[in-house]
Parts: sequence; structure tokens; C-alpha cells
Amino acid sequence: MIKVLVVEDHPIVREGVMTVLERERDIKVVGAAETSREGLRLAATLRPDVVLLDLKLPDADAFDGVASFAREGRSIVVFTAYDSDEDVFRAIRGGARGYLLKGSPAADIAQAVRQTHAGESYLSPRIAAKLVKGVTERRGRTGLLSGRERGVLRLVAAGQSNRQIAETLKISERTVKFHVTAIFNKLGADNRAQAVAIAAERGLLSDQ
Repeated sequence: MIKVLVVEDHPIVREGVMTVLERERDIKVVGAAETSREGLRLAATLRPDVVLLDLKLPDADAFDGVASFAREGRSIVVFTAYDSDEDVFRAIRGGARGYLLKGSPAADIAQAVRQTHAGESYLSPRIAAKLVKGVTERRGRTGLLSGRERGVLRLVAAGQSNRQIAETLKISERTVKFHVTAIFNKLGADNRAQAVAIAAERGLLSDQ
């Protein structure tokens, strides 16, 4: 069972998300908070696996909140209405493993929780598409990654798991893991979300 803490200051949004997650058999909402301070206190006692965190809370700078929960070792899914590249990059660099837009379908919310709990990253499809599209207008150090590694990274950015990438590229899952590890090492990334953010900034997600 995946234990989730919801930190969101708008009651209607908070209750809606809790209702969505409580319908899932493998997810349990163990608590809810309106502020970052209250969320950190609850996280210390309830020990959730995943924290669904609003990016804009009344008692904390948007990214200080992300960093505070990350220091506690929680998997963080940012849940926000803001989709600027800067917000995405800063949240991921602060330690978030997922970036989910408010208004996302219920299935996407549950999927974000499952993927981040499994150690993978999750970006809302709209965010992933925006990043990939945006970098085609920039040129970066594409020589840093091999063609195969860039192909794998584009699929990571699209939200695919290692198994899905293996099926898409017709290679083994073990080979995918090898490529993902190599990508992390070359980019200096700690996780999939960070790798996507760094690569997007450097223009490494472009087909060219």
C-alpha cells in the first residue's frame, strides 16, 4: 500500500484529490495539510511514501517547500497550476520526482503517485510535450549523449517506464537501465526527473 500525504491549501482541491486517490486499491491517503509547516509535522509522524505538494503555499516559498520535504527523504509530486519551464526546472532540482498539473485526469494523479513511489519520475503529458517542443527551438551540446541515449531520454521525458521504453525501442529492459544509468552519469542527475530537466535546458531532447 502506497501511503500519501496531501499538502494543499485550497479545501475543494484538497478534498477532490483525496477522493480520487482513496478510490485506488493500492493507495492510502494517510493525512492532509494546508501549510508546509503542518505538512512537515505530519510527514514526521505519518511517514508517507509520497507527498503530493502544492507549489504555492501561504507559509513557504514555493521551492523552499519542495526542498524541505526532499530533505526528509520523501518522494515528492508537485501539484500545481503553474507550467513555466522555470517552475518545472526549479522544482525538480529542488528534489521533486513528479510535476503534475491541477486539472489532470484522475488516472494521471494515481499514475504519478505510483511512478514516483517506484523510483521513477512523472511529468504531466502537457509539461513533457512542452519541454520537448521547446528544446527543438534551441541547440545544445548534443554530442554529450549518444543518439540512442537521446532517444531513450526523449521517451523518459514522455513519461514512459523502463519496460515501456524497452517495448518501444525493441531492446531489453536491462539495456534500457544501462542507458538510463549512463545518461544520469553524463548529466550529473540523481533521478529521471532531474535528467529530463537538465537535458531540456541544454537542448538535448531535440531530434537533431
